[in-house]
Amino acid sequence: MARLIVFDLDGTLVDSSRDIAAAVDAALALVAPGTPPIPVETILSFVGEGARLLVERCLAHAGLAAGADEVLPVYLDCYRERLLDSTRFYPGVEEALDALRGATLAVLTNKPGDMSRTILDGLGATGRFARVWGAGDVPARKPDPAGLVALLAELGRDAADAWMVGDSATAVEAVSTAKP
Repeated sequence: MARLIVFDLDGTLVDSSRDIAAAVDAALALVAPGTPPIPVETILSFVGEGARLLVERCLAHAGLAAGADEVLPVYLDCYRERLLDSTRFYPGVEEALDALRGATLAVLTNKPGDMSRTILDGLGATGRFARVWGAGDVPARKPDPAGLVALLAELGRDAADAWMVGDSATAVEAVSTAKP
């Protein structure tokens, strides 16, 4: 078994999709009142490469001329208000984390680190992880391997003794290019 297991957060440990979608719709309603909600499935198809790209894609989908620089802070504020409205662990995750108690566990996500820690704290899981790092905590976002390399160094682990668990190509790219 690996000595260090690094998890992505959204789509891997937690289902945050409804809270993300609600925050997008709330932000768009604030910057362009009367904007109809975007279907959850459409918003989810835009998720996975960071909040800025999510906002850009949603603005384009809604046909709004507002810029991402203007809307991103509004979205982040709206999301902060909804972090734990419906976000939950996927079924079986808590049991899997219990089964991994012999390994060091960490989270490396592109979601802002403060939000990630708030979510895990709200779900009662902060103590399960040696580190919870996200955007703002690491030198670069995944797929750049810098965050993973820094995490390995911080925890004194060799890449050969670590696993990265994620649900997207960004996690695979981070691992495949990590050279501590």
